[in-house]
Amino acid sequence: MHEYSIVQALLERVQAEVDARNATAVHGLRVKIGELSGVEIDLLQSAYELFSERSICDGAKLEIVPVAARWTCPNCERTMRRGEILRCPDCSLPAQLIEGSEIVLDRLEMEVA
Repeated sequence: MHEYSIVQALLERVQAEVDARNATAVHGLRVKIGELSGVEIDLLQSAYELFSERSICDGAKLEIVPVAARWTCPNCERTMRRGEILRCPDCSLPAQLIEGSEIVLDRLEMEVA
């Protein structure tokens, strides 16, 4: 389960931000997870609950925002809809994934003295 390593990296990133700002507590995190990132959201939530104990994030709420996959033509920027062939009908170029594969720490709520 790579969700454990994702949570470990997330907690390390949060700790780096806490250290840089001399924060005393973390109250919440928001993470954007693309549907094509390969992350199981339920497993990520469980891993966070397990690994955040005894860390600066102990008791901090994790909000997970799913991000739907979106493709566009790299030439004309036409958006392809879900279920369509991923080739532009106008330009004949393969579609480019522009959203949906990301794992992003989007927001961090900290208490700073």
